[in-house]
Amino acid sequence: MFVEEAHFKLWSARGSRTWFKKGPDLASLVSHRFLYGSSQLHSDKRKVKSKNESRTTESKATGRSRPGEFTGREEKTQVSHLFVPLTVKPIPEEHAAIGVELTGKLNKQDVLKTLNKFFRRSEIKLLSLEYGLDNYLFHQAFISFRKLCLESESLPVEIHVVFSDVIQGAAHVDSLFPYFIQHAKQIFPHLECMDDLKKISDLRSPANWYPEARAIKRKIIFHAGPTNSGKTYHALERFMTSKSGVYCGPLKLLAVEVYQKANEKGTSCDLVTGEERSFASPDKLVPSNHVACTVEMTSVTTPYECAVIDEIQMLKDTQRGWAWTRALLGVVAEEVHLCGEPAAIELVRNILVTTGEETEIRTYKRLTNLDVEKRALESLNNVQAGDCVVCFSKNDIYSVSRQIEKKGHQVAVIYGGLPPGTKLAQAKKFNDPEHPCKILVATDAIGMGLNLSIRRIIFYSLTKPSINEKGETEITLISTSQALQIAGRAGRFGTHFAEGYVTTYRKDDLLTLTHLLQNAPDQLIKAGLHPTADQIEMYAYHLPNATLSNLMDIFVTLCTVDDSLYFMCLVGDFKYLADMIQHIPLPLRARYVFCCAPISRKMPFVCAMFNKFARQYSKNEPITFEWLCQHIGWPFEAPETITQLVELEAVFDVLDLYLWLSYRFQDLFPDQQLVRDTQKELDGIIQIGVFNITRLLNKSEKASRFEKDDS
Repeated sequence: MFVEEAHFKLWSARGSRTWFKKGPDLASLVSHRFLYGSSQLHSDKRKVKSKNESRTTESKATGRSRPGEFTGREEKTQVSHLFVPLTVKPIPEEHAAIGVELTGKLNKQDVLKTLNKFFRRSEIKLLSLEYGLDNYLFHQAFISFRKLCLESESLPVEIHVVFSDVIQGAAHVDSLFPYFIQHAKQIFPHLECMDDLKKISDLRSPANWYPEARAIKRKIIFHAGPTNSGKTYHALERFMTSKSGVYCGPLKLLAVEVYQKANEKGTSCDLVTGEERSFASPDKLVPSNHVACTVEMTSVTTPYECAVIDEIQMLKDTQRGWAWTRALLGVVAEEVHLCGEPAAIELVRNILVTTGEETEIRTYKRLTNLDVEKRALESLNNVQAGDCVVCFSKNDIYSVSRQIEKKGHQVAVIYGGLPPGTKLAQAKKFNDPEHPCKILVATDAIGMGLNLSIRRIIFYSLTKPSINEKGETEITLISTSQALQIAGRAGRFGTHFAEGYVTTYRKDDLLTLTHLLQNAPDQLIKAGLHPTADQIEMYAYHLPNATLSNLMDIFVTLCTVDDSLYFMCLVGDFKYLADMIQHIPLPLRARYVFCCAPISRKMPFVCAMFNKFARQYSKNEPITFEWLCQHIGWPFEAPETITQLVELEAVFDVLDLYLWLSYRFQDLFPDQQLVRDTQKELDGIIQIGVFNITRLLNKSEKASRFEKDDS
């Protein structure tokens, strides 16, 4: 039976070649080449060129990027390098030996010469381009095909027969092309589905992703003004008096503040953040009509009378901007109140043109004066009550706070890595007119989320680490927007510091700061977008052997956005986490959720625990409180050095991660309340450490000095 089948295939290979089911047009083209020379191939080359020219013309005409279409050499190479060739399974012995039986054994040197001749033919490369193989993919496919042909003990009967015919001069070398393409599709499955991949990653109309919001006529009101202008206050007044509402804030602290104020004023309000759910009703079962949430947790299906989206200028954020875009386009509310910088007005208007909605603008002026002092501070001896020294690194925080306390002043310290309770405790200490603590040392974390009675802001420096478009960290001058946001914290309306002042620590920085504060913030140009879990799942269906990190790379590279309005947010942190747990067997959806966890790659202990959580989940083993305690050093003790304080901060972040995962995988993260109670306990211990931060710094310095002397 095998021999009869082989004879039939031999006749097909030598005759009409109708065996090649997936590419009959190509087989006809190759046969045509034998009969009429290369003229048809040159004609085909002109067609390819014409098609590429039309694509380029379309891109120029529309002003929209089409990265999935190879419109440029650099872009084409970038896309190609993302596809990793698969390993082809060896040929079963019983099928492979038939070719030898029919035409005899092949000489490997003759096979190599034939393959090299095949590779050098420009017509073959041109035909390959029609099948999606650019120069890079063609080369990779040829290497794999050559390896298969040279290293296999015996070849599939069809390929064996064609090689025999070519070597003996009975067939043209182009006869190998159908088998080469068949092999290329095996190792590069995307060749069969590139059009589908491009459709999935077509992000040019994000407004259409939210049918519930498009089904109603929304009234959009933009409250535009600087810090301390009352814009958010007026929006929240409408939130409190509405029948139902949602507040979407940039930070957990702000969501908690709105949650508390609403309930204090008699408006029943729930709290929803990534790590916490709190209900206003006593039985904890009936949801309130009002919700205060972090912007990532905004529902785009629940209808409300009023929605407030705070700090709308965060649309431009390279990592989180997608969440504001999603809330703006998707929140289902009769009234949508946007609060933020005037620099965002034009972008918001342009985005809402795509939804057919108009924007009402309400402008606000600062309620208190803000003056730039004519002299820099120059020495920490010159700090006064109500001063806030703003630093952009933890080391500067430690150094400045220590120097000020040496001069006899009590200092409050606030930076991003502290737990919310510790930040609030430090803010309360600084704001209390009866407390001896009158100086605050903080990072730009004070820019939003905390109510502080600051008389004067002092910029210790004007440069800070930032992430560029490539995801790389670089030291840059703060922007006008950042300078205004931070400086605006001085002189809060309704406090005993009605007038605000701002200066720098270094004399050389004062003129630069003056120029920054005199300028208007740059107009926002684009808003962020991000791939959804559904989109990545559809990609995985077509590319089942690709890793999650690779899928994300391919999606971002192939995606098409309306680049007059949107950009793709950076996915570096997502990919870092995806690579970290790639070796752990997880369902794709669970893997995606894990990689969305809000943790910093700069914290090794947190990343290590993230890895352990994923491994436990993959084994379907519950991550219990008892298991957790074995890995985090519970019970906790008050820190004696800065290193121990930093370690406790990392443990707090691990507990945050547990709570975040517990709302997404409740069955395997069951001890939510125990972990929350432990986190509150740890928050109190960290507060003690921060209160004694100078003593910890002194101990750390002595310990370091002792180690040096000992060595």
